[in-house]
Amino acid sequence: MRPIKNIHGDKAPHWVGDGFYVKTLINHLEDNPDFNYSHTDPFLLFDYGNPTTFAPNPEYKSQPHGIGQHPHKGFETVTIAYSGEISHADSTGGRGDILEGDVQWMTAGRGILHEEFHSKAFGQRGGVFSMVQLWVNLPSAHKLTEPKYQSIKRSEMPIVELIDHNETNNQTAIGKVAIIAGDWQGVLGAASTFTPINLWDIELHAAGSTTLPIPSSHNVLLLVQEGSLLINSTPVNAGNLIQFAAPSQSSVDDQSEQTSDVSTLSTDTIEIQYPMPTDNTETRAPIKLLLLSGEPIGEPVAGYGPFVMNTQEELRQTFRDYQTGHFGK
Repeated sequence: MRPIKNIHGDKAPHWVGDGFYVKTLINHLEDNPDFNYSHTDPFLLFDYGNPTTFAPNPEYKSQPHGIGQHPHKGFETVTIAYSGEISHADSTGGRGDILEGDVQWMTAGRGILHEEFHSKAFGQRGGVFSMVQLWVNLPSAHKLTEPKYQSIKRSEMPIVELIDHNETNNQTAIGKVAIIAGDWQGVLGAASTFTPINLWDIELHAAGSTTLPIPSSHNVLLLVQEGSLLINSTPVNAGNLIQFAAPSQSSVDDQSEQTSDVSTLSTDTIEIQYPMPTDNTETRAPIKLLLLSGEPIGEPVAGYGPFVMNTQEELRQTFRDYQTGHFGK
């Protein structure tokens, strides 16, 4: 079982534009010796937007809530809409709405400009808005890759049932996992990635316990999006990000020598338990989790604002290109 190293969730929330009220639970720019990029590689930044209620916006057509055009380079952004809807448009011509349960996986690569707003439909009606956005680093070989856009509908994600391990017949489903990216014991996710990454959207809807299999060579993080549960017998509440112990160097070295055949990969486990109700009248809402695991890239990172490169000179060149109109070319 992969031990828990720390639980993070004490960050103050802040606004990104006027449409996204988030807590930044991972930030590669922070110099925290106990929780920096070496512990989260290949994940650079993670914004958790807890459920927030927006009133109908009377100016939803001309002044939607969100953030206007801004650049990215050298990594990917992954946006998951739990509640509400997001409209996206970028400089490659990509555009569309991210509906509830859907995922937008945008590869900035050599450079892209994009904007993110509440959709017109959501702006008009208002309601509960909840999302997360993750920045995934690109290895140096792919830093300047062509920008692309993956629009992943919930219906396109493979679904795996979670079975209660306390049941002797192992037939009782207590939840499910939508495989956004990566591999669940041979079930492959919907998204394509540049390095080995698992991104699993997990829901528990009944009391019981089960285990999550994760590669022993990956850095592993688990967000409690909604609800409260036991993780490796430790109580964790919504809005917290669990940091698990780092993989051993021998696991990383062994993984690099193995083939891409998933049957050869060694795994760890994480135990998750939805506790029994304390009384017969208690109603329980589903618990929602998001698992992030990734094989460390292990390369130096030079980042500033929306740009993440490998060296300070590459970063300076990126700023020169942006200022002189050569960005993304």
